[in-house]
Amino acid sequence: MAPTIKMSHILVAVFVVLVSMEAALVMGQGNGNGNANGKKADEANYDVLTPLGSGQERGFCKAKGACYYKTLTCPSECPQRKPKKNKKNKDRKSKCDGYGSLCYDPRFVGGDGVMFYFHGAKGGNFAIVSDTNLQINAHFIGTRPTGRTRDFTWVQAFAVMFDSHTLVIAAKRVSKWDDKVDALMVKWDDKVVTVPTDGDAEWRTNGEDREVVVERTDDTNYVRVTVAGLVEMDIRVRPIGEKENKVHNYQIPADDTFAHLETQFRFTNLSDLVEGVLGKTYRPGYVSPVKVGVPMPMAGGEDKYETSSLFSPLCKVCRFQKQPELAAAGGIAQY
Repeated sequence: MAPTIKMSHILVAVFVVLVSMEAALVMGQGNGNGNANGKKADEANYDVLTPLGSGQERGFCKAKGACYYKTLTCPSECPQRKPKKNKKNKDRKSKCDGYGSLCYDPRFVGGDGVMFYFHGAKGGNFAIVSDTNLQINAHFIGTRPTGRTRDFTWVQAFAVMFDSHTLVIAAKRVSKWDDKVDALMVKWDDKVVTVPTDGDAEWRTNGEDREVVVERTDDTNYVRVTVAGLVEMDIRVRPIGEKENKVHNYQIPADDTFAHLETQFRFTNLSDLVEGVLGKTYRPGYVSPVKVGVPMPMAGGEDKYETSSLFSPLCKVCRFQKQPELAAAGGIAQY
């Protein structure tokens, strides 16, 4: 009899987990932010019920599945279906030591887990990832103090090109840094878009059946960018602080904090021939040529990955096929 009891317990536990998973999926399907399709999906999947006295929101599930015709209640740890005050969570922010990260005076951690530096050049644009259906270029800003043989550089903007669209994420030029002031700029097909700071705190659109979402993960200067089926990016905008400037002798001018991006990428369906400063490290069997164990392992290739502008998909080894709509995009000077 004991084995039977244990097995029934296991089956009950599995059923509870499945119901919980489906509840999370159903109650999190809304597109929000004025997206009519998202609201219709919400209405089709569940009816919103009066919250409990504790503030925990509830919904009556109408979606076919394990939760069908059941009342779903948000847990006390996360009482709202979508938190009304942003989605603050340290696990939803870039980790500069994690796979696919790009931070500091550009320091990368590749898809193979190997850390390396790629300095590029002040004012230059380089292909970070170039594949048949995705191109991500980065614009570098920097400074070269007197007596140095190379630039100090940081990534100020990304252009994410896919299908016939271009999504730009950039750090604004900031003369005096304030953590409470947003220094993030987002453009969709050359038009500035606003990412709300309240409600669902997200902007989203559907481009040729591919959903694109930019959602805040803190009040200011932190976002998660998702291009469905291609890439997810956790991004932070940050300045060069006074202490950092002094320690590294960057000699940053007094009227510019050199606001830049710290980013961690997660890719979906990259091809085996993917290119780019970071992209190539995701190739099957890739072996990094950098000297592991030295303080600053350097990766070259500026000549292979440099593009003529932030929006150009052309470099010596780039693989992305240029779409006509991309040619009309403006230059980096507007940032």
